[in-house]
This record gives sequence, structure tokens and C-alpha cells, in this order.
Amino acid sequence: MNGPQFAMTAFVVTWLTASLRLAGPVLLAALGETFAEQSGVLNIGIEGTILLGALTSFLVSFYTGMIWPSLLAALLVGIAANMILAWMYVTVRASQVVAGLVFNVLALGVASAVYRKALGNSAVPESIAMFQPLHIPFLGNLPVIGPVLFGQTILFYLTIALAFVAHFVLFRTNFGLALRASGENPAAADSAGISVYRMRYAGTLISGAAAGMAGGYLVLAQVGLFRESIVSGQGFIALGIVIFGRWNPLKATVAAMVFGACDALQLSLQIFGTHVPPQLLLALPYIVTILAISGLFGGKAVQPAALMAPYIKD
Repeated sequence: MNGPQFAMTAFVVTWLTASLRLAGPVLLAALGETFAEQSGVLNIGIEGTILLGALTSFLVSFYTGMIWPSLLAALLVGIAANMILAWMYVTVRASQVVAGLVFNVLALGVASAVYRKALGNSAVPESIAMFQPLHIPFLGNLPVIGPVLFGQTILFYLTIALAFVAHFVLFRTNFGLALRASGENPAAADSAGISVYRMRYAGTLISGAAAGMAGGYLVLAQVGLFRESIVSGQGFIALGIVIFGRWNPLKATVAAMVFGACDALQLSLQIFGTHVPPQLLLALPYIVTILAISGLFGGKAVQPAALMAPYIKD
């Protein structure tokens, strides 16, 4: 293999490996959001929930040095935070867009205050305990696909497994049928004995749990530190991925990979050098997401009929 071929192979391996790594957290958040939207709730608050999950996982790992409890704590904080959102969305019947956006602003303020209060003048470590990439014997040594597919962290494989579980639950179980009925025709679902309120609470809380874990994923498997800008709009990207994936967990997985590839491409091009303006490269994943939402890829998406429509029981 000559120099140019080696450089191209290195570029491809680096790009594809980073693509899967970057797709993990946003896919996890999108899987949870799929449940919320299938129930009729647009949970814009996942952006703030990811931030709270990231902060929680960082602090727990900082003080205990334990990884799995840190991820669990992020999940529990996500559920607790989304209890408030579910109450606003379902019980109070507040505007889901306004309530979610206000929650995101509140979460940013809370995260900033808690972070400064918890650490004070303490020296922040260069890194905390993190999930390390796995090396699967034999498979990990395969050229190109070895390090790409078999050199990720365990959280990536867990997220892929959850995508299949989410698809099965939504389309092959009575719970999934009740959830989807609540988002398509809540009046008919209520007449059939389904508690629309309960289903929408469940969808929102599942969304919160996944978003909290996504924040933990960011800290524990990617960054190793906490900063207020750590989320950088990934919650909103997850919302776009749900639309791009047509409210289907498996299609959302493909959509998340596309986003991860675009995000990793701009990083790889900057590392290997390019004449393209860096601002354009940074905007690439968001441009692709906007184009996907607009219906240019795969046609116009048809959302659940009762999405964002408050339900009042007769």
C-alpha cells in the first residue's frame, strides 16, 4: 500500500469510526423522543434533559469514580425532570413548544448553578472515569470494518440493541399499540379503555429517561468533562432525526448514522486539512438535518395525527 492509499484508508477508518461514535447519544435521545411523539407529545425539553443528564453523570463519576451508577443517575434525573414536563404537557395542557423551550432555558440555569455550587474552587480533573472502546478478538482486527464496527464503547452496542427493542415494543406489543393510538386518535383510544393521559405520561417519561442517558453517554463515553455547551443543539437534532426516521426506531437509527457521518466528516476534514471554510463544515450536519426534515429526502413525513394536540377527556 503506497502513501496516498494509506492516507485514504486512514481517513475512511477515522471518519467511519467517528461517525458511529457521534451518532450514539443523538440516537439514544431520538429513540426516547419517538415514544413521546407516538403518544402525541412533542417533547422539546429533551435538549435541557440531555444537559441535566450530562451534569449528573459527571458529578456522580467525579465523586464516586463509578461509571454505571453515573449513567443510572443520569437516567433517573431525566425521568424526574420530565415528570414536570409531562405534568405541563398532559395535565396542565400548556403549549408543548413554549413549555419545552422554557424548560431548556431553566435547565441551563440550573446546570450552571449546580455545577459551580458543587465544585466551587475545586480543581476539575482532566478527565473522569469513562467507558473505553472495546476490542473484540479477531473481529476487531479485520481491516477497515474491524476498528469501525468492533471498536466502539459498550454504550454504542447497548443503544443499537435498544433501537431494536424500541421497534418491537412500539409495533409488536399492546403497550405500543395503546401508545400509538393515543397519538393518532386519542378519543377512539379512550373509548377503547386506554388511558390517554397515562400513555402520554409514559411516552414523556421514556423520552426523559433516554435523554438523560444520552447526556451520560456524552460525558462518560465521549468528552469526559462537563461544560455548559456540551449539548450544542443535539436535542433539537434528535427531534429532526425522529422526523427523518418517520417515527420508526430502526429508520431513526439510519438517520442518526447520517447525522453522525456528517458531523464526523467536518471533524475529519479539519484534521486532514481542507480549503473549505471551517464555518461551513461546522454547519454541515445541521444543514443536512434541515434538508431531511423539509422532505427532500424520502418525501414529506406524515406525523402522528394528534401530535401536540392536548386531550380533554369528555
